Amino acid sequence: MKGKISSKTIYDTIKDQIHKERFPKGSMLPAELTLAQKYLVSRPTIAKVYNQLQDEGFVQKTKGLGTIVTHQHSNTTYTFGLLLPGAGESEIFSIINDQLLSQSEAGSFNCLWEGATAGSAEIRKMLIESYCESYINKKVDGIFFSPLERAPDADELNLKICNAIQDAGIPLVLIDRNIRISPERRAFDVVSVDNFNAGSVMAKHLLDQGCEELHFFYRPDSASSIDLRISGIRDMVEKQGRLFTANNLFCGNPEDLEFVKKMKITSGKTGIICANDSTAAVLMSSLDALGVEICSDVLICGYDDMKYSKHLKHSLTSFRQPCEEIANISIELLMRRLKDNNRFPITINLAGEIVVRESSQFL
Repeated sequence: MKGKISSKTIYDTIKDQIHKERFPKGSMLPAELTLAQKYLVSRPTIAKVYNQLQDEGFVQKTKGLGTIVTHQHSNTTYTFGLLLPGAGESEIFSIINDQLLSQSEAGSFNCLWEGATAGSAEIRKMLIESYCESYINKKVDGIFFSPLERAPDADELNLKICNAIQDAGIPLVLIDRNIRISPERRAFDVVSVDNFNAGSVMAKHLLDQGCEELHFFYRPDSASSIDLRISGIRDMVEKQGRLFTANNLFCGNPEDLEFVKKMKITSGKTGIICANDSTAAVLMSSLDALGVEICSDVLICGYDDMKYSKHLKHSLTSFRQPCEEIANISIELLMRRLKDNNRFPITINLAGEIVVRESSQFL
């Protein structure tokens, strides 16, 4: 049975146990013969493992005494900067922010939070660049950034901020959304809900409720996540043998009654998916002012499951994001980048869940 376990496997196991302090500094590793018998390998195989660990500074072999762990577990405390401008318009960023701060109290990092939570997108736009510059000047160890939306030229500013952070050599993780970049540009780590799936799920729900035509309503300068939701909706609608074209997309102010009037609504057959709950809440009010009955003439739903969603005149069906898990995985990715900031960038899309309420059910 000898040779079935490789020396690399044994090396990785022992090194991991040292990192996790199962063998703390000053403790003795098992004798080479003892470990050889445990893993059913030869003693020279274990000697090779211990020699490699010694070469890398994890242990010290002393003749007549044994192998002593010399690795000191790092108690380094990192400082991360939070750039979450969306906290000014959505509760999901407050939840993500709170989870990051909660994890910082239990983990090996501190958080700097300089805000940009103003309700006005234009004010957030003016502030966010200066906050980024402040973090770079303070030489933080990493930055969490949720790209700005709902402001003209937001795409250019987002790219400028990401490039500045990377040029400073600071690890970066994007939260909730990516930035719109051309294929030849740099890519970044991103953690978000699976927006394509979120679009598909919401579309299927409304189709299952009897809707024969779906519209999507969003505000100008929305985030890139909206594009993915639209793609998911279109994919599901077309799989059901129906059409979803540019005529079903409405980009405008939900308070503008004249604009809202442009939507074709066939009583009992139309469903409207809104980019978020705040848009849906305002649109519901506008439809009511125009004499369109929610649950009778049209069904409507949104995203983010804001606290007020269930308290509207017609409780709002919404899509709940896994905010705490988004925060947790963002931390894991940033810690990964601290070890090697040249790692290949990855995107992680997490599953959310639909919360069905009155607004998406015909009476």
